[in-house]
Amino acid sequence: MRGLMRGYVRTVDAVNHRVGRIVMYGIFALMGILLWSSISKTFFIPSLWTLEMAQFVMVAYYILGGPYSIQLGSNVRMDLLYGGWSARKKAWFDLLTVLFLIFYLCVLLYGAVSSTAYSLGYWGTEPFSFFGGLLTGSEEIGRMERSSTAWRPYIWPVKAVMVLGMFLMLLQCVSEFLKDVLRLKGEAI
Repeated sequence: MRGLMRGYVRTVDAVNHRVGRIVMYGIFALMGILLWSSISKTFFIPSLWTLEMAQFVMVAYYILGGPYSIQLGSNVRMDLLYGGWSARKKAWFDLLTVLFLIFYLCVLLYGAVSSTAYSLGYWGTEPFSFFGGLLTGSEEIGRMERSSTAWRPYIWPVKAVMVLGMFLMLLQCVSEFLKDVLRLKGEAI
């Protein structure tokens, strides 16, 4: 059992490490888009797409970088009491609190999947069956949601990024849970 736990932790940590290292360069894409926005507004006709695309890139940067941040332990933490605790007490506390985070992420993931299905033109109440139906051919994409701005991009790509990010974050939280379990059993991680 411990071998499976270690394998899961290694695999999820490796995937989120690679995704996080790639996504962290998204800040340069964001800077480039905002620089072009400034240049086009100053010297040319203003671009319609720049500010909304900057928002989309920021969502991807933030959502896909979240699991890497959790993995590194660089998330914000109230350290008033936690800093003085023993490693075992920290592991118990983290074990308990990560369960709340996992529940919250499950709710967010369901909402992201529902929102993505809606953006693809699904008006029903079973978003998971809609995506299953897309794979088997029993469902079709309907009228896709578009932004209400002048640029009018499709919304489903940014919502799909949200689904991927929430899923990766959920996997990383389960990995952190398993790390705490292994710590409590006295194993080094």
